[in-house]
Amino acid sequence: MAFSFSFSPSTPTIPALLFTLSLLLSFLTTPASSATFNCSAATTCQSLIDYVPANTTTLNDIKTLFNISHLRTLLGANNNLPLSTAPTQNVTASQKILIPFKCLCSNGTGVSNKRPQYIVKPGDDLDHIATVVFSRLVKYQEIAAVNKIPNPSLIKIGQKLWIPLPCSCDEVNGERVVHYGHVVEAGSSVEAIATRYGTDQETLLRINGIADPKTLQANQVLDVPLKACSSSVLNNSLDAPLLVSNNTYVFTANNCVKCQCSSASNWTLQCEPSTVNSTGCPAMQCQGSSQLFLGNTTTSGCDQTTCTYAGYTNKTNVLTTLTTQSTCAGKLTSLCFILKF
Repeated sequence: MAFSFSFSPSTPTIPALLFTLSLLLSFLTTPASSATFNCSAATTCQSLIDYVPANTTTLNDIKTLFNISHLRTLLGANNNLPLSTAPTQNVTASQKILIPFKCLCSNGTGVSNKRPQYIVKPGDDLDHIATVVFSRLVKYQEIAAVNKIPNPSLIKIGQKLWIPLPCSCDEVNGERVVHYGHVVEAGSSVEAIATRYGTDQETLLRINGIADPKTLQANQVLDVPLKACSSSVLNNSLDAPLLVSNNTYVFTANNCVKCQCSSASNWTLQCEPSTVNSTGCPAMQCQGSSQLFLGNTTTSGCDQTTCTYAGYTNKTNVLTTLTTQSTCAGKLTSLCFILKF
């Protein structure tokens, strides 16, 4: 994502000159961070990005920094962190934490949808915010451009800055995926990253616009497409497309439903009633069945019937689907019902 900026023609102060010099030195010595993430989809989507703090911090501080509403949303993106994890748990320097956020396509590229917003503190400058606070996930030129700051050396304490995290909502190889902004580790390679995340080198090179894999740099943010679990969520659902990648979980339908993706479950999204906020949620019993609630399965002969999540259309309706799999004939049928609050 390339942006241009210009400095004020007026006579600068000595501090401004020193800051300008530091920006230029940073530009010359800091390796490239975010690549251009191609994005032309018409809808928003959920994306992930690595955050590697420069200093020891806490999960709650990270949640606040990235404007994440609930800690459970952050925990869900990091499936090794159970829901019982304390918000005060430390995250050490250089420890990777996956950040979930909403992505928006604009002018052929993808950026976080007006979030996170950062409030300028005493001693801040754009280079510090980009390289230290947000660990090189963006460049200071990008922050200046989206916030329409003509002179990057002139920002005010208390000023709100939109931090444009790179992302995408595009299909890859004809499939809907979760785009993951992977921060490249020193000594890594495109081939190794592709193998680790279930894709191939050719795909990574193509979607990231990399001609030579040898040019990959440490701290570069690489667009990595993650396979998402298949689901029964309808296109008119408010959370469609509900894309959940392997070993992550999300809360949806006004926090009434928890959905988890695992390759061990044949890449099929597993949803169940949420226990974090049951107030006002329906009983989740599938209409058409006197036995099955959301997430339950029953077997009769060769037929295996499951009550699965199909989305929600407003604050009072949750959609469910009775899915019957014949283990003998291999047939799959489904019926859609509405659960009312």
